[in-house]
Amino acid sequence: MSTKTNIIQGDIKKRIDTWIANYPEDQRQSATMPALRIVQEANGGSLTNDLMDEIAEYLGVPPIAVYEVATFYGNYNHKPTGRHSINWCNSISCYLRGGEELRARLEEKLGVKPGEVTADGKFSIKKVECLGACGGAPMCQIGKDYHENLTEEKLFKILDELE
Repeated sequence: MSTKTNIIQGDIKKRIDTWIANYPEDQRQSATMPALRIVQEANGGSLTNDLMDEIAEYLGVPPIAVYEVATFYGNYNHKPTGRHSINWCNSISCYLRGGEELRARLEEKLGVKPGEVTADGKFSIKKVECLGACGGAPMCQIGKDYHENLTEEKLFKILDELE
């Protein structure tokens, strides 16, 4: 049974409305991706069906239209993430420059595999197909920040500096 979440109010509503204003009145669905991102951030880094239903209702589109976007793109999470969500690039460029071995070291250091959250809730890892920074391979995204040309030393230093 679905319960109304009412997350789209106050600042969240204003932020989504800013995006809606960029499109013709009859094209509110064009704001689906930013609305998903805004609501995901407000919900601690993940989306639920109830939240996606609320987005659909607010944008005036069928829920499936929101689900299609949220499940197609890898930057939307459908289960809880760590405070620092690590999107690990799994593209061929990163693979050829040692990304897979580096990810294995990351998993070992954190004690989790992709899709899991550390016991303290600080980190989660998610493999994504491409982050569009092939020239800086191997790379990952932590929160909104890209980290390129990673080495084990550089990666672990970045992690150690996060709260």
